[in-house]
Amino acid sequence: MTMPSPQLLLASTSVYRKALLEKTGLVFRCAAPNIDETPRAEEKPENLVQRLAQAKASALSVSHPHHLIIGSDQVCVINGQITGKPYTFENAFHQLRAASGQTVTFYTGLCLLDVQTSQAQTLCETFNVVFRSLSDDEISGYLHREKPYDCAGSFKCEGLGITLFESLNGRDPNTLIGLPLIALLSLLREHGINPLL
Repeated sequence: MTMPSPQLLLASTSVYRKALLEKTGLVFRCAAPNIDETPRAEEKPENLVQRLAQAKASALSVSHPHHLIIGSDQVCVINGQITGKPYTFENAFHQLRAASGQTVTFYTGLCLLDVQTSQAQTLCETFNVVFRSLSDDEISGYLHREKPYDCAGSFKCEGLGITLFESLNGRDPNTLIGLPLIALLSLLREHGINPLL
């Protein structure tokens, strides 16, 4: 008896990750992984995001036994400190003030879990954002206009956030939004999934 062809599942409720994956034209579903995302003591950012990406994928493996599950997680590091989503204006203001004039590194973990074979492939992509020197008025003006409180780093690079930067440096701009599509598509091709064929 042959196993059914695996279906794609995105282990995320992020509208940003969903929109990125939709760009590929692939058919997929989304589900909430509901895991504890607390960093461990002394955990390096690249280890944290890979662990959480795999945990998100694994959390849905029992309920989706015939799927390829995509897990992803992201943090940004400002002045050596791991930061996540700000959720409030005050937190976002402090994040952007700390980022002003600095190079901020984003770490995005990716996991592709083949539930049928229990094979998980994980990786971490980095992306550097060089912020220009920002005034408090610019930070407030940006936050009131875009309200990026659900975004790691307190900005949306695909929107008005582009006004905050001097330069962006990385392999895949999608990584900055939360899903490394170039790396993911490479992994999917290994599983016979190619949006061009």
